[in-house]
Amino acid sequence: MTSPAAPQHPGASLPVIAPQGEFDYGTVPQLQEQIDSAVNEHGGVILDAGGITFIDSTVLTLILMTHQRTHLRIANLPHGLSRLFGIYGIDEVLNIYPTLGAARTP
Repeated sequence: MTSPAAPQHPGASLPVIAPQGEFDYGTVPQLQEQIDSAVNEHGGVILDAGGITFIDSTVLTLILMTHQRTHLRIANLPHGLSRLFGIYGIDEVLNIYPTLGAARTP
């Protein structure tokens, strides 16, 4: 039995989710629903974080859990979030890209 070949450009076929604003305990269920839907349908997701202005620990947990279970790429990470990710060292674990175009390349 052979397994299907991996796509040559895995990021090119992933859907993009581009949330806007602040995300915390109260709003994380909607974001999780969007991510879960994309992952279930496409096997991964690109999170365009350029419009995110604030996240709390529940969103950090969601991002890390998504990274562990599927193919997650993060693009356009704002400076504040980039700094936060660096403080916790998760910038070394996640697939972070400077632009959406870069996240779509292999």
